[in-house]
Amino acid sequence: MADQKHIIDDKITFRELILRGKGWLTFFRSKARFIVIAILAGAVLGLVASWVKKPKYTASTSFVLEESSGSSMGSLSGLASLAGINLGSLGSSSGLFQGDNIMELYRSDNMLIKTLLSPAEEVDGMLLVERYIQFHELTDKWGDKVDFDRLDFSLPREDFSIQQDSVMREVAQLIRENELAVEKPDRKLSIIKVTTTSKDEPFAKAYNEKLVENVNQFYFETKTKKTAENLQILQSQADSVRKVLDEDLKEYAQLQDKRPNPNPLMQRTVVDAERKQVDIRVSSSAYEEIIKNLEIAKINHRNSSPLIQIIDKPRFPLEESKLKWYMGIIVGGAVAFILAIFYLYITRLYQANIRVSRS
Repeated sequence: MADQKHIIDDKITFRELILRGKGWLTFFRSKARFIVIAILAGAVLGLVASWVKKPKYTASTSFVLEESSGSSMGSLSGLASLAGINLGSLGSSSGLFQGDNIMELYRSDNMLIKTLLSPAEEVDGMLLVERYIQFHELTDKWGDKVDFDRLDFSLPREDFSIQQDSVMREVAQLIRENELAVEKPDRKLSIIKVTTTSKDEPFAKAYNEKLVENVNQFYFETKTKKTAENLQILQSQADSVRKVLDEDLKEYAQLQDKRPNPNPLMQRTVVDAERKQVDIRVSSSAYEEIIKNLEIAKINHRNSSPLIQIIDKPRFPLEESKLKWYMGIIVGGAVAFILAIFYLYITRLYQANIRVSRS
């Protein structure tokens, strides 16, 4: 019975709720001067922050990526099969990379670091990583852990020390998390937008352009690697067979020159010439088949090549995002108001409960 009575006593009525609300409202009104001073202080701090805070610059590149479907090779494969030509080994490598994977390439350490190690005219020919370290003042922030004076980023990546690799991975992570955005404005379209945001305007533009160039080139080479290798092998075979055929023709002509008028009763004199004619026919047939496969491989290589067409490129001046002075005042005042109310609320609870319990 005692427990049940305790539960009933703890219940609050609607009237008590209204009375408590009025009590809190009266309390906050009594502290109006403190709240107003806090709001003014927050507004001033917000105004100062809008003046001091450096603006951020946004560089964006959008491009359309058209994948080859491979359906264009269907009719060609049918015709080739009638001629006894197998296109299975010449197939496209479209299964290796799908279009969405290029978006992950932009976030990979390999591509981000490769771009950081590239020089750019926009930053006076400096390596982009050196420019990043300079305007982010990493020499001071990481000075107790990294001796930047001893790091030479112009060396080949294979010759980097463990500390250099650590710095590059850390910078790449900062860019990936804070300064890079890769997205499709519309999932139904094949348009990809790459955005780089930085406090340094030349760096934002240079890094965005170099990153798009490196990733798209890597993607193109990977998509066409298999067909390019097949094309190179067939071209090498065609050159070799053509060289053998030319040598056979030359030797046959020399045999003909040695016996311009052979005796028809002496068959042994024409055996070498006939043997060479057989070699010529064999080489000609092999060369003809290789040329057919070579031409088909060239067509397949062109069809498997993705189309990457730039739509928009970053241009100076870049889009600038900066905290406006009036927004600084509004945000600073609002934050200060919330903090002031929270402080007064905690203070009154402390005075009403903890001090009373002690007394």
